[in-house]
This record gives sequence, C-alpha cells and structure tokens, in this order.
Amino acid sequence: MTDTQTFWAVVPAAGVGKRMNANRPKQYLELGGQTVLEQTLARLLQAEVFRGIAVAVSEEDGYWPDLPIARHPQIIRAPGGKERADSVLSALHALAGQAATDDWVLVHDAARPCLTITDIHHLIATLRDDPIGGILAVASHDTLKNVQGESIIGTLDRSYIWRALTPQMFRYGLLKSALQTQQGNPAITDEASALELQGWQPKIVAGRPDNIKITRPEDLALAEFYRAQQTLETTA
Repeated sequence: MTDTQTFWAVVPAAGVGKRMNANRPKQYLELGGQTVLEQTLARLLQAEVFRGIAVAVSEEDGYWPDLPIARHPQIIRAPGGKERADSVLSALHALAGQAATDDWVLVHDAARPCLTITDIHHLIATLRDDPIGGILAVASHDTLKNVQGESIIGTLDRSYIWRALTPQMFRYGLLKSALQTQQGNPAITDEASALELQGWQPKIVAGRPDNIKITRPEDLALAEFYRAQQTLETTA
C-alpha cells in the first residue's frame, strides 16, 4: 500500500511514568506476557509499512537491552531526551542519512499498545497525499469546563474539541525543522503543536477510542481488556 512513498516510525520511550507508582518505567510493565513497549512495537511491525522504527530510550535504560525486540533488524535505537520533543528530535537525527525530506514519519507513544493495524493504514491512506500531515484523534463527547483554581469560569464548545492520539504523521523534513525551531518550548506537548506554532494546520483523522495511553495504574487493566476485544474482532 506504500507505492513509492517511504514511511518511518518514531517511538519516544525515555519517560519514567511517575503517575504509575510502579518500580519501573511504565513502558516496561507487563502486558499480555510482554512489556508494554514490546506490545506497542509489535503492532507497528505488524503493519508492514515501515522501513525502520527509531526508538528513543534513556542512556541509563537497563531494561531495553534485554528485550528480544531490541535486536529486530528494523529497530533503530536513539538516545532519549529530557522531554518528549527532545526524544522525538533525537530519533529523527538517528534517521538522518536514511530518511529523505519528503518521507513520512509516524510518531507513536510507547505507552499506547492498543493501536490497531487498521488505524495505522487508515491514517496513512488519508494523509499520504497531504503536503503537511496530521494526527489520529477522537472527538470529545463530554461536557468540558474551563477552570481556574477550583472554580468553573465557563463551558467549552465540545463540537470544536478533539482528544489527540498517536500516531502523528508528518513529513520528515517539516517535523524535524519545527522541533528544532521550537526546541525547549514547554508548549510543545505533541508533534502537531510544534507544527501549529510554525503556522501550519495539521489534519484531524478520526481514530478508535480504544487507542488509550497507559498513564495510571488502572489503565493497564483497561489495556488488557481492549486488546482482548480487538483479538475477538480479528478472529470473528
């Protein structure tokens, strides 16, 4: 399905996951008999669209070398950074010399192991001819409040609100330039925000709501449930 276009994946995996209150970073917690990170990378590999997957891990990471998937020929290790954007930029640097300016890069969170192959293919099919790129997201169905301190000061129009997911898909050269220009800016919480601050308007592509990010202890059990349901879908 890739024709002459080339696709790369980037996975920032240098976080420590403080909100999990665990004895190790959340990407190394067990999920379905493997680590969360292994499950995430397996989904990307199963899509069979990526020339390579750059994984940014901390230099002091003692878990990564022990994972069998770390030795997969399509996996490229990059040094992790202090912030997510630093890790993504480091991974892009690791692809220099291999990735062309117009190649596509799909950045995916290490702690989103419920990403489906269908959503990967849908994102690529939707954006492959776009000059900029875009992100998977889910429209908000909740009532959203604008809060200062402990007081509600207004209600947001939820028809304009989407929850950003990953992968986020952008041209290699464009994404690299945006992250370099905005390096150190605390407003960069995902790749799309870096492009937005450069004046670009990334596209929104509707994704599945079960593509959750493991952040808190209860998310691990929810991820187990969603993955089981996804298995039932594919075998039905």
